[in-house]
Amino acid sequence: MNINKQITSTVTDQGKLEIAITESERPVPGDNEVLIEVQATPINPSDLGLLLGPGDINTLKVEDSKITMDVPAASMGAMQPRLNIPMPVGNEGSGVVIEAGANAQELMGKVVSVVGGGMYSQYRCLPAASCIVMNEGTEPRDCASSFVNPLTALAMVETMKMEGHTALVHTAAASNLGQMLVKICADDGVQLVNIVRKQEHVELLKSIGAEFICNSSDDDFMDQLTLAITKTKATLGFDATGGGELSGQILTCMELAARKNATEYSPYGSTEHKQVYIYGALNDSSVTLPNAVRTFGMYWGIGGFLLTPFLGKVGFEKVGELQARVANEIKTTFASSYTQEVSLKEALTLESLMVYAKQATGEKFLINPNG
Repeated sequence: MNINKQITSTVTDQGKLEIAITESERPVPGDNEVLIEVQATPINPSDLGLLLGPGDINTLKVEDSKITMDVPAASMGAMQPRLNIPMPVGNEGSGVVIEAGANAQELMGKVVSVVGGGMYSQYRCLPAASCIVMNEGTEPRDCASSFVNPLTALAMVETMKMEGHTALVHTAAASNLGQMLVKICADDGVQLVNIVRKQEHVELLKSIGAEFICNSSDDDFMDQLTLAITKTKATLGFDATGGGELSGQILTCMELAARKNATEYSPYGSTEHKQVYIYGALNDSSVTLPNAVRTFGMYWGIGGFLLTPFLGKVGFEKVGELQARVANEIKTTFASSYTQEVSLKEALTLESLMVYAKQATGEKFLINPNG
């Protein structure tokens, strides 16, 4: 029997989260499917919700070749649909097509990138139509992160256009995604305000051509942000932190910038719509907003942003256009960097898991399931 090894995450009815390498029979592709030997798959923040779930990282330990954590009793109610079910982890990855169904023979031997879940696996069977076929000379490592970060960054710019905004604000801007967005905006002529929290991140973004960079650790951060928004006229923000006061600070500075150009006073604030979308959860605290009417008026919005509904909204043709851009620029605009490359076994050490849990900008792991 051909064996397939993969990382799974299970919440048990005993209040434990178990992360393990499990074995199953290697899948066989149907007529419209391909079997991919997975050679590179990143650990993104979006993977951690399933991998680590509601587990208490302070209880992390090894038990019987498994990583275990306690699940707080208050979280167990929300876990009912996944109790005792080993769930394969990993949103995206890349590899080589080693088997193809009758209607997908043209993909044999091709390097492809896919998003389909369960990518922390030696082999993955998926519909041929879900694959991005890479250009000649592209290695799996180059295109492991071809979906989540590149398409989210492109979706931000497309959302800006669709909603009638002209410039953007972005947090956690020194991340791989943030660096992609800097390059996209430069190529597309879009002004971008970048928010980081370390001076080294300021220098990094300067080195790739970013113009407006605000350091949230500086005492004059709010002044920096208001000035940058005044210059760019940005009225749309994307916040990766997902907690704390940063979203509210962005809206406040947008309103302060708008009022500088106001010709008359209004108790309801400016008439420019200000919007912040939360698309990450780097900060697990609650979102904190100031007295909204006083600080950013009445014409504003804050909400969540998810890539999948966006792709459904723009349609198949537009998605194909965006994917083609990613494939053509995978070594330039959409290039990703990784701090460590690990095997499936190495990915599940206590030391590695503690690094993932920090979700620190610049710390990114790449798994080679067949390494």
